[in-house]
Amino acid sequence: MIRVDLDVTPLLQTRAGTARYILGLRRELAMRTDVAVRERTFGGRDRAWNVPRDAFWYPLVLGATRDAAADVLHCTTYRGPLRSRVPVVVTVHDLAVFREPRAFNRWSRVYGPLVVPHVIRAARRLIAVSQFTKRELIALFEIAEERIRVIPNALERAFTRDGPAADGEYVLAVGTVEPRKNLKRLVEATRALGVELRIVGERGWGDVDVELGGNGVRWLGRLTDAELAREYRGARCVAYPSLYEGFGIPVLEAMACGTPVVTSSGGATEEIADGAAVLVDPRDPTSIADGIERAHELRDQLVQRGLDHARSFTWERVADETVAVYREAGG
Repeated sequence: MIRVDLDVTPLLQTRAGTARYILGLRRELAMRTDVAVRERTFGGRDRAWNVPRDAFWYPLVLGATRDAAADVLHCTTYRGPLRSRVPVVVTVHDLAVFREPRAFNRWSRVYGPLVVPHVIRAARRLIAVSQFTKRELIALFEIAEERIRVIPNALERAFTRDGPAADGEYVLAVGTVEPRKNLKRLVEATRALGVELRIVGERGWGDVDVELGGNGVRWLGRLTDAELAREYRGARCVAYPSLYEGFGIPVLEAMACGTPVVTSSGGATEEIADGAAVLVDPRDPTSIADGIERAHELRDQLVQRGLDHARSFTWERVADETVAVYREAGG
């Protein structure tokens, strides 16, 4: 049996894609007999904890003590120790702060370039959630390819085609309300088409110049998985024209619910869609609007492709491949 310290601290900070990853992996690991997990965490939910966590606990404390309880430390984001007495596995979800720094707050813009490269280079193994993110690790930090394993995210059981669907004629957007989700251009596209835009997600950070209520836009805030699945099923399509992603979980969730997807070309979401979505130029509202129209015209074809594609993204597979990485790192 391999003994793993699992960093679950990000659950104090987010309920978005990173939280889905940690919760899904933790649940699956708990059902296995070949791995023993001890959870590590520090601080509270208040933002006042962010600086002491990032500046003190992660780099100096988390990896400092070696005891008989752990063979491997798994840092579930790129926040981790600069040195560790235990072999470290780091999951990298995206490197947006290096590519789109203006979309982040001041602390993230400072912390990212100053600390993250050292955390990444200190890790025994890196898990990238997509081939795109793997390529970014190599391009930005010159990481040797053999140190990186690609393990995609997976789907929760709530996201299926069967179940109630929301009423109305609307396009759905899902994600934290923050600059790189590109909501301003999406709003421009849906208004040009005369179709309602519904937005699901918590308020994040940054200056997002979008009216979240009225004038064709309806902000629903954070929903439960069951409520979100209902919105997916009822949508004309899901539009996810993000400027930068490392994966894009809403793309898969929409497909699993039998909903056509419109997403950005040239990045991770194109890879995750794998031919089952309409691809657009995210910086062109006209391209986004045209994509929404094409998704409506190709609905039957896209729905079947999406359902077939989404089936392979399971948490069991994620856990199997992650435990294999633990064995590589701790061996």
